[in-house]
Amino acid sequence: MSGPAAHILQLTDSVTGRQAALRMFPNHDDMTLGALVDRYLKHAPLDQLRRESRIAEPSADSLYAIQDLVYGSSNGGRLEDMFAGTIFRDECRINSPILELNEVPETRTAVAAGQEISLIDIAIDRLDVDYARNWTGFHARKWQRDPGKYVSFVESVLEETHGVLEARELLGLDSREGKLKFLRTLARAVWNSQFENYSRFTGRKLVYKSGDETIDNIMEGAGAICSEKVQALKFLTDHYGFKSEYIIAGQDAVGPAPVEKLRQLLKTFDFRFSKRYMRFWQHTALLYHVEGTRVLVDATNGNIPFLFLEGDAGDLVLGCEEKQPVPVKMVESTEQFYYHRVPQDIPENLFFALEGWIPYSDLMQVFDNELGLYLSADYYVTPVPYRNEEQYRRDRGQFLDVANRAGLDCSVTRSWTLDTPLGREFQDVEPEVSSRIMASKEHLLARLDECDGPGHQSGLVVMKLGNQTADCGP
Repeated sequence: MSGPAAHILQLTDSVTGRQAALRMFPNHDDMTLGALVDRYLKHAPLDQLRRESRIAEPSADSLYAIQDLVYGSSNGGRLEDMFAGTIFRDECRINSPILELNEVPETRTAVAAGQEISLIDIAIDRLDVDYARNWTGFHARKWQRDPGKYVSFVESVLEETHGVLEARELLGLDSREGKLKFLRTLARAVWNSQFENYSRFTGRKLVYKSGDETIDNIMEGAGAICSEKVQALKFLTDHYGFKSEYIIAGQDAVGPAPVEKLRQLLKTFDFRFSKRYMRFWQHTALLYHVEGTRVLVDATNGNIPFLFLEGDAGDLVLGCEEKQPVPVKMVESTEQFYYHRVPQDIPENLFFALEGWIPYSDLMQVFDNELGLYLSADYYVTPVPYRNEEQYRRDRGQFLDVANRAGLDCSVTRSWTLDTPLGREFQDVEPEVSSRIMASKEHLLARLDECDGPGHQSGLVVMKLGNQTADCGP
């Protein structure tokens, strides 16, 4: 009997669940682990692997993302040393699965697409890795992967708003006024993109998107939530030389930000009894420094107004002694959001943790943070999961009570359908969003079963809102 036709290396990041599989080059299946990860992870020849059909595009995307989870990067975007604490596990070993870099992984025979293969299956365990990402290098590396795509996005946004001639002038970034107009135009484009969670459960099913992945998603006609949009805008503007810092905000988050408590939460992930602290990072924004002018920018959308506050106007919101809150229209009432400047390790480490260290952060955004699957000025769509009739009736009643108190139209269905008068109206207004929401059911239910045990079903809530958002700033 002839040997297996292909030697496959599979790499899985156990924290984020990202997985990449590729067909190795001849005579590489007896390499040590160190040689394998150096050849196929750190220095992966992605163009050659694609050209020779050794890797599928989804795996290439995952492999590129896994590189940044295992290796640090220089400010210029070059991969450097492996993060301390990274552990590799040989999934083909029954006993002692931890694999040292000088050991040769075991193989097992498997069948893929009807073909017998020889599989090396490596899991990457990063639970002991510290927050060590160089965000400057991370953004530079992401841009370098496909610079033409991101330049085209920026140019198209400027041209659609200002026309070709002015867009070319703005790209020169040769005046304070031009830089502010450039920044405002990009911020508005990000704000105008959808505020949604459905894409966590469709397509690539990313638990949490980085800035470049959010721009990719926006270009595909979808969107993101606040912290992803903030990273997307910073990813773009970092490339063009803008200096900025992340801002955290939250409903009724009055007083100094509890920096040490938030740092502690990011080490322990023990969020019990922590709501009074966690409200400070319910929301994120950006503070830019443009030729001596501070600009507070909130480009997130949902129910948050577009903020572009220059100088004194932004200082009032970010005041050290007394802050001017930003009014945010919720379903039943208007709440006050307070914005805070904090050391940058707080938001940066929060974003890194959301990529996988915080368990089920995809479900957390939908349910715990009550963002649902889609939120616009006119509609809110969210699942209503249940495992028995009692749960369904209770949750259905709660949604209808909220809608009645607010005087809003609302439909709640027992099954995953938009077949109600309000649901059909939503489909007519947002046909593509409706299609993507319908496609998100299978993976969302699978994630709920994985998180909280099997047997979940889900209906859908559609709520028609009033105009919930406005602009703040010139």
